[in-house]
Amino acid sequence: MKKFLSIGILLALLVAGVFAQRGKVVFPIKSGSQTDTSILSRGPIRAALTTGGTTSTSALVDHGGPVINTPTIYLIWYGNWNQTNGSDTPAGQQIIRDWAHSIGGTPHFALNSSYSTTKPISGNVNWGGETTDTGTRTRLTDAQILGVVSSAISSGRLPYNANGIYFVVTSSNVTASSGFCTQYCGWHDSGTVTAGKVRYSFIGNTKRCLTSCAAQSTVSPNNNPGVDGSISVMTHELEEATSDPDLNAWYDSTGAENADKCAWTFGHFQFQTSNGAWANMTFGGRNWLIQRNLWKSGSSWFCMVDSTHN
Repeated sequence: MKKFLSIGILLALLVAGVFAQRGKVVFPIKSGSQTDTSILSRGPIRAALTTGGTTSTSALVDHGGPVINTPTIYLIWYGNWNQTNGSDTPAGQQIIRDWAHSIGGTPHFALNSSYSTTKPISGNVNWGGETTDTGTRTRLTDAQILGVVSSAISSGRLPYNANGIYFVVTSSNVTASSGFCTQYCGWHDSGTVTAGKVRYSFIGNTKRCLTSCAAQSTVSPNNNPGVDGSISVMTHELEEATSDPDLNAWYDSTGAENADKCAWTFGHFQFQTSNGAWANMTFGGRNWLIQRNLWKSGSSWFCMVDSTHN
């Protein structure tokens, strides 16, 4: 069953109930108090987006399950990516490809390598390939999302890779019936297909619900608030699927995984891009606004943009 992660003041209230059983791990929608995107339409932007605290957090605990040393990203496009809405476009797809090709080896993704030496995470990411699913549903169940992954592998359009993370990336006219935009912005899980165990993730274009699932709803680093919002969600899910692929490895005493503990915070190293958007890192020839992730320093744990910027 789902595990909901709440943010802000709701975390302490909900944690006992929602983490009782671990199942599909969801990234929650944004709480109204977390990020004031309204500043983006009020002329000059004066305040950075939610930075987050700088003190240490509670520790992650290794529960014994496997990690993925070096994950391989696969993209499965679903829906209509040839719309005229300025987001579900080939240019929007290219932003996601550029992220997938370049997130590995960045100072940000290297934070994951701080967790363990007995089961090391390299901090690198491989590119595996992409395919398009020609299905026409606009509302996918969780079982159908796994079916999309299974079809891509069984048809030979994508290879089976035990170290792969298969992202089902939907256009904004497609939703997930279990709660996209109302309960969560994305999730990751493991499942079984004919070829074997797969690790996979659902990511919707946040253009569908910018106020719930994107930090910036008017301008963004790559001039596509929907896709730019999805990039932060994808990074969140990639980091969790790497450090807790089967939901039995790295998470804290409440059930929160690494990226959950830093959700909707973007650090103190933010800068404005030429179009007035906020960003906090640069790689792959682009600027990005990506939420912080957890870094282990000695026996302490901190939400960081990279190992030297919080």
